[in-house]
This record gives sequence, structure tokens and C-alpha cells, in this order.
Amino acid sequence: MTNSVEELEDAACIMIIGSNTTASHPIVAMHIFRAKEKGAKIIVIDPRKTHIASYADLYLAEKSGTDVAIINGLLHIIIKEGWYDKQFVEERTEGFVELKTLLEEYPPARVAEITGVPEAQLRQAAEMFAKTKQSSIVYCMGITQHTVGVDNVLSLANLSMATGHIGKWASGVNPLRGQNNVQGSTDMAAIPNVLPGYQSLADDAVVSKFEAAWGVTLPRKPGLTLMEIMGAIGTGGIKALYVMGENPAVSDPDIQHVKKALEALELLIVQDIFPTETVALAHVVLPAVSFAERDGTFVTTDRRVQRIRKAIEPIGDTRPGWQIICDVAHAMGAGGFDFASPSEIFAEIASLVPLYAGISYERIAENGIQWPCPTKDAPSTVFLHKDRFSKGLGTFKPVAYKAPAELPDEEYPFILITGRDGFHFHTGSMTRRSKSLTAQINRCYVQIHPLDAKKLKIKAGQMIRLRSRRGAIEVEARITPIVQSGSVFVPFHFAETAANVLTNPALDPVVKIPEYKICAVKLEKAT
Repeated sequence: MTNSVEELEDAACIMIIGSNTTASHPIVAMHIFRAKEKGAKIIVIDPRKTHIASYADLYLAEKSGTDVAIINGLLHIIIKEGWYDKQFVEERTEGFVELKTLLEEYPPARVAEITGVPEAQLRQAAEMFAKTKQSSIVYCMGITQHTVGVDNVLSLANLSMATGHIGKWASGVNPLRGQNNVQGSTDMAAIPNVLPGYQSLADDAVVSKFEAAWGVTLPRKPGLTLMEIMGAIGTGGIKALYVMGENPAVSDPDIQHVKKALEALELLIVQDIFPTETVALAHVVLPAVSFAERDGTFVTTDRRVQRIRKAIEPIGDTRPGWQIICDVAHAMGAGGFDFASPSEIFAEIASLVPLYAGISYERIAENGIQWPCPTKDAPSTVFLHKDRFSKGLGTFKPVAYKAPAELPDEEYPFILITGRDGFHFHTGSMTRRSKSLTAQINRCYVQIHPLDAKKLKIKAGQMIRLRSRRGAIEVEARITPIVQSGSVFVPFHFAETAANVLTNPALDPVVKIPEYKICAVKLEKAT
């Protein structure tokens, strides 16, 4: 996030797009509700009328996969009406002329046709967001899990810069991370093309610094993303895989293919706190501890590095992840893993990562610190880009609307959207062990619009077979106007009827994220 979660309370306008906030990020939703109590205007853009949308001052029911078109349409109106921040654009950005030229192709009439959102609503949203003094954008994986995920994010950055709603309190572009400590994981280079702190593999000085600290020669070629790894297993390029705290046998798209890939490995090591569907395929299982059994740090979605402290001793033969990794490294003959505590590991991080250079266990003993924190006396960076962007000028990136990789047709006439149910988390490996949560819901379902249910003679509670080009599952029908006619929604928590049997493994060409949010399906009555 460019800004802090608590800043949302002071925003005068909040645009929520691709985020079922109350179900997936209830603490963030609480701050949004407080903002509304203070008078903030809430705009929700989503194909489903989720719970958060019921609180919106303006809900735009866009067609799935049309985010770039709708944002370009809003920008078209904002610029035509002169509602953009001319001073900010002139002093702090570049590429505005190129963006303006592209936006000529997105007049309200065309955008309404693409997105299904009426022109009057487009104009209302544009004026509400642009003319409000402090406007914030909040988005989640409804924006990123597309073959045009990067384009979607760039479009939101364009909107934020054009209106000057960035680099100040209660504004900005604010992605909500999908799981706990995803931010910390990416900070520490759990992505294949950078070193810790997002330092470039192409920078000789950076690479030399890490090589000297670690006593190794680092490869300069970026590694593979998750879906590329699965493909490389199939072609024999990868023979062993070490999985930590992840359940790809349920969470990855087209999981029939994923399961075959995992089964083809010569060695699959899984480190986790509970037995999962992926653990069942493993050759070696390393039992790790939960958050309550370890010391260390987590980094929140708004860049806050904070301490976690062990509440109980590890149970049974389980051990903290850092100890397991160090012992595996020693067994493989690697040097440099002689750490005695998480604090020693963190000290090394601070010595090598400029974003963390001023952070220490002592400084975060009571309260977390938000990076960047370059020196030991530097304060928390509450929001980014205050006086300048890290690269100097912010660059507008004109992006054209592209259709999803797989659209409905005569054979598969419905769009499938996947996501979370408020009672469960991710693949259910933790929450489905809770009696109180499973008492609320413990079986998969499909949400179907009443018009579609009537046409197909489907009744609530009836078992329905959903079929895509990749597989089929049988789930219980729920009839609701939350979804649009022509689309259905299925949560992905339930391994026995896994939604990702159906989903499309088509990837964003830049970051290689799969298109979880859209694929074509048909509905059949289960026999």
C-alpha cells in the first residue's frame, strides 16, 4: 500500500475495486466503515454485489474482466471535464499526452457498451472521485488475478496520478495482500526476479554486495514463477520441489494438471503446520510451527514491520521454519546459516536491504515501523511519494482494454468467478479444522442469478455440475441476485469440490499470475 490502513478513516472518497473487503479483509473494512460514518463517499466497482457494495454510495456493476475499460472511461471523463489535477500532472508526472491520446478511444458510450455500466454512473463516479479532496483506491485480487492484471494496476496508478490523489495523507493506491505476511515474503525476494528489498539482479553493485555477504556466486538469470515451475516439471526441467506453507494441489488453477506435475517429481518436500492435499503427495514432510510457537516478524499489507512473539513452546517434533531451513542448508553443505535466533537473521536483513536499514528488533519492540526506513533515526514512512516518486517523475502508462483469455460461448455460456467466503481462508487447511467455522459452512456452493436459475429450472439447494474445458465439480445451488445474470460464483476453499479444477491457467504475460477470476463454464443438473 502507498498509504496506511488507518488513513482510510480520513479519506473523503474511497474507491473499492476487485475487493470483497468485508469477507477477505475485515479489519480494513472496519476502517472503511469508520470513514463512511465520518461522511466519506464509497464507490464499489465489482461484477458481484458483495457485502461491502451494500454500503456503497455508488455501486458500478461492471462485466467481469472490464476493469481497464472502466478506469479508462473514468479518466476520459475526468480529463474532458477538466477535473484532473493540472499542477500535479505538470510538476510530478510524465507521459500525460500519450495517455490523453489513448483515452480518446474510451468515450462514455463505448465504455458503457464494454462494461455494462450506464454512462450516468460513469460520470457520477468520475466526478465523485476526482473532485473530492482526499480520495483513496483500494483493490485486491479481483484486479490482479487476470491475464491483464498488470494493465489493471497500471490503470489505477494512472487514475491516482491524474487526479493528484497520491503522495498525501488518506489517498494513494492501496492493494490488499491476500494472506498474512505476503508483503514480508515479497520484501525478502519470494519472487524470482529480484534480491531482498526489490534490488535488481541486473545491478552489478547489488549482486556483488550479496555475494560478499553470503560467500557465493549468484545466478544472474531470474528464476521461474509458480506456474512456470509447474510447466517445467512436466517437461523434465525441474525434478525436486520444496513447498512451504502453500497448498498448490488445491490453490493453483487447473489442479488436475498441477497434481500430475507434483506426482511426476522425483522429490517433493512439504513444510507445513497441518496435513494438506499437497502434503499427501510429498516424499518428505517437515512439520513446522504456527505463529503462536515462534518468534520473528510479520510485515502487514501497509509495509509495517512488526514483532511476533512466541506464546507457547513448539508442540511435538515441530520446529520454527528458520531452524528447519538452516538445518537443511547445513545438511546440503551450505555455509552462512549459523544463526542462533530470528533477531540475528533480521540484523543481516537490515545490513543488506536499504528499505530496512533503520529497523531493528529494539525499535519495533512495542510498535511496528513502516518501510522505507533508511537510517536508525528515521521515522516510519506512513505514506509513500510525498514530495517525489522514487524514480523521480511518475510515468503514465497508457493501456488498452483487452478481453479475458476465455469468454463464454454456446458450449460454455457462463462466466465463472472464484473467490473467498467470509467464514473460510484460502484452501481451508486451517479454518476447516474449526468447529465454529465449519458449523457455518462446510460445503461448496455456486451462486446463480434468479433469471438464470429460472431459465435452467434450477432450485435452491439442488446439486449442480459445473463444467469447464478442464474438468467438472458438483456443488449446491444458491439462488441470489448478488451475481449478474450470465455469471456464477464459487468459493475455492473446499478441496473435495475444488473450484480450481475449473479455472484457466492462462497467465498475465508480465508477472505470470493466473486468470483465476474468469473462465467459461456450463451448468448441468447433477444426476
